[in-house]
Amino acid sequence: MGLNVKKQRPVNLDLQTIQFPVTAIASILHRVSGVITFVAVGILLWLLGISLYSQEGFLQAAAIMNSFFVKFIFWGILTALAYHICGGIRHLLMDFGCIEENLATGIRSAQVAFVLTVVLSILAGVLLW
Repeated sequence: MGLNVKKQRPVNLDLQTIQFPVTAIASILHRVSGVITFVAVGILLWLLGISLYSQEGFLQAAAIMNSFFVKFIFWGILTALAYHICGGIRHLLMDFGCIEENLATGIRSAQVAFVLTVVLSILAGVLLW
């Protein structure tokens, strides 16, 4: 005999009014960057396969990479990979006990991961263009 108890919880489905903490944003972006990196592996392997097939294939891959749109996508892939690596190192340092697992340290390490990603993203842009 289960009691039908109605729970009085506030329901807020307007995501624009919710302010996520930095640690939540870091976690969500780490997952998104992992998915982007996973999908990008297929694209990059396809491009590598074309370039290694023959000399004409290499020239075709080089021509594909000369497009601004493709360079922009490649820059996005490199940025996602950089963030995923920074976030992964952050998690490994916490798992091994090198970084304390408290709110202040979590916020600071997330901010460091963001800053490192921006620096690596700018570096990737300089190298691509």
